[in-house]
Amino acid sequence: MPPKEMTARAAELRRLLNFHSYRYHVLDSPVVSDAEFDRWLQELQALEQAHPELRTPDSPSQRVGGGVADGFSRVVHPAPILSLSNAYTAEEVRAWLDRAIRLDRRAAEAEFVVEPKMDGLTVVLTYERGVFTQGATRGTGETGEDVTANLRTVRNLPLRIPAEEGGPAAPRRLVVRGEAYIPVADFEAMNERLRQAGERTFLNPRNAAAGALRQLDSALTAARPIRFLAYAIVEGDRSAPRTQWDVLRYLRGLGFSVAEQARLYRSLDEAIAYAQGCAERRTSFPFEADGMVLKINDLALAEALGVVGKDPRGAVAFKFPAQTVSTVLEDIGVNVGRTGVITPFAVLEPVMVGGVVVRQATLHNFDYIEEKDIRVGDRVLLKRAGEVIPYVIGPVVEARTGRERRFTLPKACPSCGERLQRSEGEVALYCVNAACPAQLVRHLEHFAGRSAMDIEGLGIKVAELLVADGRLKDVADLYRLTVEDLLELEGFAERRAENLVRAIQASRKQPLARLINGLGIRGVGETVAADLAGAFGDLGSLASATEDDIQAVPGLGPETAEGITVWFARRRNKKLLEKLKAAEVWPRAIRSASGRRPLNGKTFVISGTLPNLSRQDAKDLIEKHGGKVTGSISPRTDYLLLGAEPGSKLDRARALGVKTIEASELERLIHQG
Repeated sequence: MPPKEMTARAAELRRLLNFHSYRYHVLDSPVVSDAEFDRWLQELQALEQAHPELRTPDSPSQRVGGGVADGFSRVVHPAPILSLSNAYTAEEVRAWLDRAIRLDRRAAEAEFVVEPKMDGLTVVLTYERGVFTQGATRGTGETGEDVTANLRTVRNLPLRIPAEEGGPAAPRRLVVRGEAYIPVADFEAMNERLRQAGERTFLNPRNAAAGALRQLDSALTAARPIRFLAYAIVEGDRSAPRTQWDVLRYLRGLGFSVAEQARLYRSLDEAIAYAQGCAERRTSFPFEADGMVLKINDLALAEALGVVGKDPRGAVAFKFPAQTVSTVLEDIGVNVGRTGVITPFAVLEPVMVGGVVVRQATLHNFDYIEEKDIRVGDRVLLKRAGEVIPYVIGPVVEARTGRERRFTLPKACPSCGERLQRSEGEVALYCVNAACPAQLVRHLEHFAGRSAMDIEGLGIKVAELLVADGRLKDVADLYRLTVEDLLELEGFAERRAENLVRAIQASRKQPLARLINGLGIRGVGETVAADLAGAFGDLGSLASATEDDIQAVPGLGPETAEGITVWFARRRNKKLLEKLKAAEVWPRAIRSASGRRPLNGKTFVISGTLPNLSRQDAKDLIEKHGGKVTGSISPRTDYLLLGAEPGSKLDRARALGVKTIEASELERLIHQG
């Protein structure tokens, strides 16, 4: 694949994965199957592994996770709540272990715990001196939504531990990870009651549980038959179990429900055989599951193996075999992304797939439609894994009647009517109208995102309102909005309007790297933005830089340099910079006199509550000065940054001889560098 096609494909995969991760984790309204999402992710990971220059911090391969919804306060997790890599065959599971053995020979003698991969909502529970004090959703993996009041209504969730006398003593602090779910039988009974009452029914147990836990009125949550299963300790004292099997027994002893299907095996072959047998018995599980999780039993070994991207190396999800259904492709529509890329999607005759009514699915790109000879009116095959929406595999040619019609490429943008263009060597079509409303909506969403200007309350729905109202022509116009302007929009009361204006004004203080990322320059994510901020110091210097100047920044190649200079050369973007400067949104980066960042090459892990910094602020500070932050202690860790109540990471650091520092010492490292 030529370099330009690889760059375009990687960008398209990032867009698809980020969008569908948002649909799944934030809106609880998925529109593609797990299998399709995983296939895209595997393709992106393969591209990035073969061509590291394509990897960006906004890549879903680096990301742990999804976003935090409006209406709930944020909770910073004591450690990243990671996801898992997937395997679909026994050979892929064995390859997972082979990789672990290459990193640490002890993995060759490992035992394995096999647990069901439930399709519920991941939650994190905090207990202080045996009392349940806080419950949060997984959220981004770093921060989640505070749903404590709602979780208190879950009947089998212990409000005090141990639940029975004679159980293990409650630690001073315990943070437990598990899954909130609705049992299949209870879900069917609940839907029948709703149906008889003439009320709206739910499509599947996961969406029902997720929606109930994210109600602002906990009485609505209490009316749902939600249950909880625990399977991990996120943080505990030094007496915490040292193996995963003992963790499950310990949690059960404290009064938590634990999956009865969990098993301990001494060999990988035994573990694989059990997981494959569970695939055949999946319908007998009391909950919905889309696979089995294989975990290395020795927790110290699992932690020493570390994390790759967002996935811990000590566990793998062995997914159940995918299933295939078919339906009629009624039409092919197109969407417009924030960079103007036009992507097709399938409009389907509704079909039930694992409890979800599927009406739309992605078609990847226009070349895919041509290669597969997919026609409007075709009966198409959809592949699914788990209970979420599938993707189009291709047409059932034998079912054609002759009335099907070939798809013709659109010539004009469906949002603004601008003539579409296709760059030489690229798959995608583009709308090049920078004033395109659909692009502006997506650009606003990106600009306000957590990795950019982090404007809380400005999601895609608000962006659509602002663009439709005509108040915003570009992102700089955000800084002219008043409370009175917002009160004229549907859904805005005074408090909500004040909060949004306050969040917009607070974003003026965001560092230069976040602003550069927020501009939405193709190929410029968090890492490249940070490198550009460190190299040029302000937007004026970056805007006047030549391609040679940009290529002088380590890690930036000619295509990225060309894309950056082309962006800054456009008249509309020059106007945007003028407006941002006039609005005093013009941060400057602090550069050391030597041109080096003082924490270059240093790896940090953060544990405990810091006195004057949130965990995210500390991470930003370290990365701003060249350091790297990871979620677990390993022999390659340089420093453990300690706050109050650091938990088990401190023991791990001491065992490995990792130096521990406090926030004041971090400041000294930065200034002395």
